[in-house]
Amino acid sequence: MKFKAFKAAVAAAAVAATALTGCSVDKSEQQADKPTIRIGYQTFPSGDLIVKNNRWLEEALPDYNIKWTKFDSGADVNTAFIAKELDFGALGSSPVARGLSEPLNIPYKVAFILDVAGDNEALVARDGTGIDSIAALKGKRVATPFASTAHYSLLAALDQNGLSASDVQLIDLQPQAILAAWDRGDIDAAYTWLPTLDELRKTGKDLITSRQLAEAGKPTLDLAVVSDEFAAAHPDVVDVWRQQEARAASQINDDPAAAAKAIAAEIGLTPEETEGQIKQAVFLTPEEIGSPEWLGTDGKPGNLAVNLQSASQFLADQKQIPSAAPLETFQNAIYTKGLPGVLSQ
Repeated sequence: MKFKAFKAAVAAAAVAATALTGCSVDKSEQQADKPTIRIGYQTFPSGDLIVKNNRWLEEALPDYNIKWTKFDSGADVNTAFIAKELDFGALGSSPVARGLSEPLNIPYKVAFILDVAGDNEALVARDGTGIDSIAALKGKRVATPFASTAHYSLLAALDQNGLSASDVQLIDLQPQAILAAWDRGDIDAAYTWLPTLDELRKTGKDLITSRQLAEAGKPTLDLAVVSDEFAAAHPDVVDVWRQQEARAASQINDDPAAAAKAIAAEIGLTPEETEGQIKQAVFLTPEEIGSPEWLGTDGKPGNLAVNLQSASQFLADQKQIPSAAPLETFQNAIYTKGLPGVLSQ
């Protein structure tokens, strides 16, 4: 299918797709006389889940309804933004790079960094397959959620080892479907993230982690974005939302036990299990997030734009998108208003 046709098909199908992608909605205490802020989240350990579980946004923004909708992957979040179903959303850096590039050109901006991927995303081979290296994946069945950071990292890992996507049998599965296929023996390996990843590790072994790929020049991150339309209309709400995300980021670094308790309640694990998972990712402090190395400062986008442009170029090289977007596109897509001060309030 040509990319223009693909773009039109995505836009036309977006509303229906968001109803079918396995998302779930928290509609608790919704009041008809209040405007609603629509937030798309995922269940990987992050400050997003701390904010949700503690109802910090509900407390900080009492004049709004807060509607939290769970999504399985960044590709689904992108689809929801195309359908104008979300104001804020959590997704990986690769889906963001894809979303800001042709043919999607989604009008949103990166406003927060949830984490830098470490050992919380990895490529795992199932026990009994005889796979002990990435090179041994040739011809094997490898699952990953397409258009996700894991998909990007899988392609990068294959490329590093002289393989292309066509050298393996790539299968598009969401994390829970990966676990089911793994248990049935339908797949040989998978690249995915926590908490599903730790379940796979019980009967498999890591071939490479996103931390190792980052050290080799292919870092990935989990980001939070805000739609251009919402940010322009409600910059004060964006400030409050970022302050609560910064509060959660501080808690992860300063009080990991409290952070783990809140996250555990959202993902269905024990606080002890969750605290172990938190240690596998890199969680930046609010000061680091609002620095030139990452988001940047007011009016001066940081190096995150370079990271996203690099991801866009890699996706183009892999023929996942028609062409890479220029650096200026990503610099314009970093929401720097009020940085770094708004993160320390």
